[in-house]
This record gives sequence, structure tokens and C-alpha cells, in this order.
Amino acid sequence: MRRIDAIGIGLGIFVAGGLAYVLLRLVGIDSLEAGTWSQVLLFVGLIGWLLTYAFRAVGKKMTYHKQREQYEEAYFQKRLEELTPEELAKIQGEIEQQEQSQV
Repeated sequence: MRRIDAIGIGLGIFVAGGLAYVLLRLVGIDSLEAGTWSQVLLFVGLIGWLLTYAFRAVGKKMTYHKQREQYEEAYFQKRLEELTPEELAKIQGEIEQQEQSQV
């Protein structure tokens, strides 16, 4: 994430809190209670975002993990394409021997 993205997100959250306060005031809630409820909404939103972040991190669904998996897959695909038919047959034979010895 770039610095300008972080600044934009922070500014967006600040504006969202202000809009929540104004909307609550327009509904007829007094200023103290509107301030409290707008803070509660922002806090609940923050907790929700943290939970989604934690689930993505634990489930390895972050951008870094996806990029790494794609890189590894492309790397092994390239290595596989570079093998000669004899080397490929040798590797397949070794894999079959390992599978038979594990059974």
C-alpha cells in the first residue's frame, strides 16, 4: 500500500465518522448521543475490518501468498518444460517407486 492510499483511507474514515454524526443529528438525536453512536459505529467497523484481515492472514488468502503461489507454479512449470523426455521419464519412474514403497 502506498502512503497516499493510507492517507486517503484515514481521511475517508474521518469523513465517514463526520457523516454518521451529521446523519444522526438530522434524525433528531442530541449531539452527545450522536457523537457516542458515531464512535460506536466506527469502532464496530474497525473491529469488523480487523476480523476480516485476521481471517485472510490465517487462511493465507493475502495478496503476498497468492503471488508467491503463482510464482512457484510458473517456476515449476518452466522447469518441467525444460526437461528432456529422458529426464521426465526418469523422474516419473522415481515418483512411481516412491508411491509403491509408501503403500
